[in-house]
Amino acid sequence: MASCLSLDSAGAPLLPAGIVALVDEGEVFFWDASWEWFLIHGIPILAIVAIALVLYWVARLAIPHVVERSVRFSGKDKRAGEYITRRVHTLSNLLVNVTGIAIGIIAMMTVFDQMNIPIAPLLTSAGIVGIAIGLGAQSLVKDLISGVFILMENQYNRGDVVTVAGVTGTVEEVSLRRTVLRDSNGTLHSIPNSAISLTSNYTRDLSRINLDLPVGYDTDLDLAMNTINRIGEELAKDKRFRKLILSPPRALRINNFANSGIEIKVTGDTAPGAQWEVAGEFRRRIKQAFDAEGIEIPWPHVKIHLAGEPIKSCPNCQRRLPQGATRCLECEVGTNPPST
Repeated sequence: MASCLSLDSAGAPLLPAGIVALVDEGEVFFWDASWEWFLIHGIPILAIVAIALVLYWVARLAIPHVVERSVRFSGKDKRAGEYITRRVHTLSNLLVNVTGIAIGIIAMMTVFDQMNIPIAPLLTSAGIVGIAIGLGAQSLVKDLISGVFILMENQYNRGDVVTVAGVTGTVEEVSLRRTVLRDSNGTLHSIPNSAISLTSNYTRDLSRINLDLPVGYDTDLDLAMNTINRIGEELAKDKRFRKLILSPPRALRINNFANSGIEIKVTGDTAPGAQWEVAGEFRRRIKQAFDAEGIEIPWPHVKIHLAGEPIKSCPNCQRRLPQGATRCLECEVGTNPPST
């Protein structure tokens, strides 16, 4: 590309910044230096970014399959399919996020190297900043360490019903820093992992029905226990509930002599998380069966005595008289028996 040029006092062509003039046999050709930088550094940078994106995409596809195979073939994790799904989802999400961060950091460092930006001072600064953050944010470090142990020990996964830090709910998210629960009221709780000292998991391996069924003191206990066992067997054979019941609910023992009745302990194993649904249906059927057999389900009885005045009753029918009354309205007999 030839053109007329303005010359400086030394006879050199005057060019804008970034433009290089190539002189060959009296003809001047212009070459933009930015294109040279793009060919030497820009294309490798684009390639690095593209490779990073491809690696992250591959990680998102491959990690869940690898985790699933690892969980399925692990000796201690041969459990129900629903549990495996929750465990795989929890671990794969965490590993994908960690892998994405690692790929991003490596790609960023490689790009800095292509741009001739020194990496060593950045790493040194990052180390100093990391130490400062670690000293100033010890609770965050505790959260991360606790999160690592929660995941390594497989205390709970996404979808489990647990009680942690005094909150009971369904796990919606597990990360290295926090655990997110949604309780039965729909409230979402975000709990730092360092605040979790005791974990109660209601949906690991199996769940259990644990009921105390009260019956009246005049109830035939053998009839009541046989009725409970029969209802449990019928429920376990029901096509809707048989997949949820591992062992039918059965009367275990006479558990307590309570104020209003005798309590019979009833237990049975269900699939993880199915204990509430099965127990609700079991109670409904027990109420119908007890009504049919004439078995009383007692309720609390309270007797009230008024202080300061003796309790009066009718000498004829023995009914209690209202306070201040002198005659029984049922039989029209006075409170004092007739003299003889």
